[in-house]
Amino acid sequence: MTGEPTVVAMTDSLMSLGAEVRQLRKARGMTLKRLSALAGISLSHLSAIERGASNPSVEVLGAIAAGLDVTPDWFFARRPGAGPMERAFVVRGQNRRSLNTLYGQGVGELGYSDSLLSSSIGGGFYMGLAVYEPNSSGLSSPLHEHRGEEHGFVLEGELEMRIGEETVTLRAGDSYSFDARIPHQARNRTDRVCKLVWAVSPVVIPKQVAQGGTRSDETGT
Repeated sequence: MTGEPTVVAMTDSLMSLGAEVRQLRKARGMTLKRLSALAGISLSHLSAIERGASNPSVEVLGAIAAGLDVTPDWFFARRPGAGPMERAFVVRGQNRRSLNTLYGQGVGELGYSDSLLSSSIGGGFYMGLAVYEPNSSGLSSPLHEHRGEEHGFVLEGELEMRIGEETVTLRAGDSYSFDARIPHQARNRTDRVCKLVWAVSPVVIPKQVAQGGTRSDETGT
């Protein structure tokens, strides 16, 4: 009886790791074949890892992480909890993962820091918290546009948002939603921090997204 929790925990860990790899691969717009080539591991081995049927070595996990342009710790979300539902679906404030890691850009380039509020990036949309430092603009980044939708709610501070040809000022309590194919950009021109809760669909996180990097529409299982 004493060994049962350990077995369950090991199974949960393998399934979680494989799911994290698959979710990020799909968010990057990569097929299994493409990631297999980038990581230098066989297609069958990668498929087994994603299904939770194989436990990758440190070296293999490092190669997969490099192919997806992250560090291996991205795949190990820190979600402690008393039960499996809490561990799977609840994100405590101190355990949020940095999305700047996935973008490949820091606060200086973007004008804000982004953290993941969603428990995973495997659904139809994902939610995050953007923190814009005082007088941060991220002027090096162009207007964004992509398929899907964007929604946001200003928690505190003030945010200047460009949507198409219009520039609007959003304050605490204001919200927005629009077709993300409309060119858009946001920045904080004030001397106070601005915090924005946002949700975006679909989940597509190419590298260097804010620098106009190539978006891949490659699909696959």
